[in-house]
Amino acid sequence: MLIIMFGVTGYMTIEDWGFLDALYMTVTTLTTVGYGEVHEVSELGRMFTIFFIIIGVVYFLYIAGAVVQFMVEGQIRTILGRRSLDKKIDRMNNHYIVCGYGRIGKILCKMLARKPVDLVVIEKDLELIPVMDNDKMIYVSGDAGEETTLLRAGIKRAKGLIAALATDTDNVFLVLTARQLNRDINIMARASQERSKSKLLAAGANRVESPYDMGAASMAQRIIRPTVTNFLDLAFAYKRKDIQMEEIPVNPSSSLANVMLKDSGIRQRFNLIIIAIKKQDDSMLFNPSFETVIEADDTVIAVGQEENLQKLEKILSATR
Repeated sequence: MLIIMFGVTGYMTIEDWGFLDALYMTVTTLTTVGYGEVHEVSELGRMFTIFFIIIGVVYFLYIAGAVVQFMVEGQIRTILGRRSLDKKIDRMNNHYIVCGYGRIGKILCKMLARKPVDLVVIEKDLELIPVMDNDKMIYVSGDAGEETTLLRAGIKRAKGLIAALATDTDNVFLVLTARQLNRDINIMARASQERSKSKLLAAGANRVESPYDMGAASMAQRIIRPTVTNFLDLAFAYKRKDIQMEEIPVNPSSSLANVMLKDSGIRQRFNLIIIAIKKQDDSMLFNPSFETVIEADDTVIAVGQEENLQKLEKILSATR
């Protein structure tokens, strides 16, 4: 508008034209259409026209350059962002792959991220990409049932896979594909219907869970045993993030390996409660006595503040 006003004012002043004639000459000159001069132009008017044409060309080149820059930079930003995510995935080992970022998948990722655990999300819904970006998730956009998508997510190096797709049919196909690509991976699958559980197990899932069954069981427990469920809420940090229940493997080289509980000082040093100890043969010692020996490769299950649990984990996982 400023350029048009400048042109109209110039022609009206130099050539003493009316507003409409000056506006017509300004627009045809600015857009370099060049229909012709409405009136004969004086020498000073021609010099003004030459100058005005240069202004118009430069202006439109600037606008075109800004549009191209906006489009190219946006595309480059997307490409560089995707490459950054791919590099992070390539560096991962023993990570977990969550297939599906719907209601179940999003809550699952949020809970796993507290550990923290290395996660890669696979989601084909393009509308969920901004959500995953906002949640700072490392993700792969694509169909989780395709081999190429699973390979991009690093399934051959992954420790576990969670099949949380919308339908049981998709989860069965996903489990079959994932098991073929990595025979040692631990697969947990979501089942919406009871009859789908056997199919998912036959397809290669190590464990099948139904969120509906778990939700109903949780509601029943809250009615029957409200105090117990309130304690579990605290232990699993549903309501409080400072108190958690954690399982910690015992490194054979740890200073607490082959040490009795009474001599370990866990209670005195860290103010933690040892709920159970899982032995190498998968047997579980609930409420172990103070004379129980913490053996190498055991798994200690403790409850307490997150900070103290982290201190115990460092000791049990560290070498002498």
